[in-house]
Amino acid sequence: MEHTNYGFSKKLDVSFEEALEKVTVELKKEGFGVLTEIDVKATLKKKIDVDFKPYKILGACNPALAYQSLSAEEQIGLMLPCNVIVYVDDGGDTIVSAIDPLAAMQAVQNQELAPLAQQVQQKMQNVIAAL
Repeated sequence: MEHTNYGFSKKLDVSFEEALEKVTVELKKEGFGVLTEIDVKATLKKKIDVDFKPYKILGACNPALAYQSLSAEEQIGLMLPCNVIVYVDDGGDTIVSAIDPLAAMQAVQNQELAPLAQQVQQKMQNVIAAL
């Protein structure tokens, strides 16, 4: 698992479609559902007629942790749900990346959120590691 300053990534030796299935299963194991799915390739083709690589943005939510976060900070909805991306890079490899909620929450000055962000971070790391 690779860690950037704002997320966790892993290259998978499976197809784009298989990676989508796998990450959805692993998210579910950690208590996350996928609320939104943005097909970037299809959207760019439809809206501006450009061809783009397979790329999807999944909006993942753990309802219990989302509720606790929203209860502690109403405006935290600006940072929800947690984004997970699945794409094929320029080398043809399938990549799955998840946001690091600790990095995302650094801008929020609310100490009640730190332990929640740590829980979500661990869960996201578990998802990526299990792929």
